Amino acid sequence: MFTVQQIKDAHSKTKTGADFPQYIQDIIALGVTSFETFVFDNHTVYYGSNDFQTSSVGFLETLTIADQSNIEQFKLDLKAHQQGKTDYMTFLNDCAKSGVEKWIVVMDKMTCSYYDKAGNEMVVEVIPSV
Repeated sequence: MFTVQQIKDAHSKTKTGADFPQYIQDIIALGVTSFETFVFDNHTVYYGSNDFQTSSVGFLETLTIADQSNIEQFKLDLKAHQQGKTDYMTFLNDCAKSGVEKWIVVMDKMTCSYYDKAGNEMVVEVIPSV
């Protein structure tokens, strides 16, 4: 199975959202089948085969997630991040302001789905191939 350190090593090569597809390929190679990232502290739960799971430690300081989701603003912020115009911390702050509580990536579907605090799906994206 994989370790959080192996995932961190793969993530260290990711500078902007433009690098995300390669990161996904790198962690698929490690055996990650899906993961769930929580915006408030950036902790992530990673899942593998045979019910394997491991979690990263979140930040000490937390972000406040807006109660009202703003899908249109989030789509603009997401596009900017994917184009390499923002770094990861800016993206996390943008997520919080737009009401994104978490995102879930599912490797066999190659999707990244963003959810608000009520569990409503805000945006679903297909992860581009490398």
